[in-house]
Amino acid sequence: MKIKLNKIASVTKNVGLKSEVEITKDIRSTNGLCLAVKVLENKKIYNELELCSGKLSILKKGEVLAVALGNRRALKGFVGDTPKKLAVSDVINILNMGGVAGLCTSENVKQVGHALKVKVLGAITDGKKALNVKDFKKFDPQDKLESDVPLVVVSGTCMGVGKTNVVCQLAKHASSDGLNVFVAKLSGVAAQKDTRKMKQFGARKAVSFLDAGLTSTVHSSELLKVAKGAINHLSEGKPDFIIIEFGDGVFGEYGVMDILKDKEISKHIAFHVGCAHDPMGAVKLGEVCKSIRVPLSLMSGPVTDNEVGSSFVKKTLKIPAVNALKNGGSLYEEFKRRR
Repeated sequence: MKIKLNKIASVTKNVGLKSEVEITKDIRSTNGLCLAVKVLENKKIYNELELCSGKLSILKKGEVLAVALGNRRALKGFVGDTPKKLAVSDVINILNMGGVAGLCTSENVKQVGHALKVKVLGAITDGKKALNVKDFKKFDPQDKLESDVPLVVVSGTCMGVGKTNVVCQLAKHASSDGLNVFVAKLSGVAAQKDTRKMKQFGARKAVSFLDAGLTSTVHSSELLKVAKGAINHLSEGKPDFIIIEFGDGVFGEYGVMDILKDKEISKHIAFHVGCAHDPMGAVKLGEVCKSIRVPLSLMSGPVTDNEVGSSFVKKTLKIPAVNALKNGGSLYEEFKRRR
């Protein structure tokens, strides 16, 4: 059976779906499975879908979408999982703007409202088998890190603490300085927004876990292999350094701690920027990173919005505190001095 799609979510970008697809009623629910779904309601907030072009489009009741199954654990968003079983006409939810879908189990209603409901129409196929984003990789997960390219790591206490702004400012000033900068987003839930922004600010190349076939890194058994595969893949382009951004926080369920603790990766970390909302978060982040032997080189994020937090960080953690949004040039200068 063929069906017309109104919108194609960015989580399926590597699959290359057309506006008309073939679907099947035989659905084997698994992470990454591409589905055709119908929007069941209109929403006033968190009501946009990121398309493969990167543009955001408001979702409307009755539209048919292409999405992919996955998990999410967002402190400031939705919590949801890939259903164990799924059939035509089942109702599931859109869990993020990238079009990752699943059964929502918890909502931050104050910030994002209720998770948008959609009805399953069928699994998208190529005429022979159901399509899954894991079969459309730009690089393969690898067991061993072969790269010796210096790594710049940007971690944080949770989502929304300014990590992407740090990456963008480092990429902007380094590229202006004639350096070849590549970027990898190694944890989170799939969307293009951050990696596209990083490229706009000067990163020559940017990849994410989606390019290794993951719709999300929640409890992924492949995550360390994906991280090493991403770094090895980017190293082939001979960058001066690779910036790694971790979606969510060090204590989240997206696997950040596992990557930071890996000895093959950690020994190549040349500079580590932490981001936090407040002094308490900044102190704990500093303590945790020191305890796992990947100490912070610099603190940024909202805690550095004015002199109160910045002075506290400098005095307590004995590291520079630089606000990326206000002082991107100073952030880069600290990087150059300490790399």
